[in-house]
Amino acid sequence: QVRLAESGGGLVQAGGSLRLSCAASGRNFSEYAVGWFRQAPGKERELLAASKRRSGGSQYYPDAMKGRFTVSRDNDKNTVSLQISGLPPADPAVYYCAADPILHTLVVATTDTARTPEVWGQGTLVTVSS
Repeated sequence: QVRLAESGGGLVQAGGSLRLSCAASGRNFSEYAVGWFRQAPGKERELLAASKRRSGGSQYYPDAMKGRFTVSRDNDKNTVSLQISGLPPADPAVYYCAADPILHTLVVATTDTARTPEVWGQGTLVTVSS
C-alpha cells in the first residue's frame, strides 16, 4: 500500500509563494491519483488540485481553485508537488495530500462520505503572515 508524507509547510508572508511536496512510498504509485487538500480550523476540508494517475502532465483543478495552485508530478521520484502563489493573509491551515486509484474519489472526498481516499498523509501546517 502507498504511504504519503507532506513537507514544505511553514510561515510565509502574504503575497508570497510556497511549494509543498507529497512523497510516496510503496508500490505502484503511478497507478494512484493524488490530490492536495486544505483545512483551516473550524472549516471544511477542500480540494485544491489533483494529479491524475500516470499523469503525463494531466491535472484536475476545481473551478474555484484555478489559477491559484499548480500541481506537478514526478513518478520517478514518487512525488507530487503543489505550488501556491499569491497567498492572502489567512488563518493557519493544514495541507494534506491523499491518494486513490480513482480520481473521482478525490474530487468528491469532501462531499460524499461514502467515498474515502485510500490513503492520507499526516498534513503540513502553513501559516500566512500579513
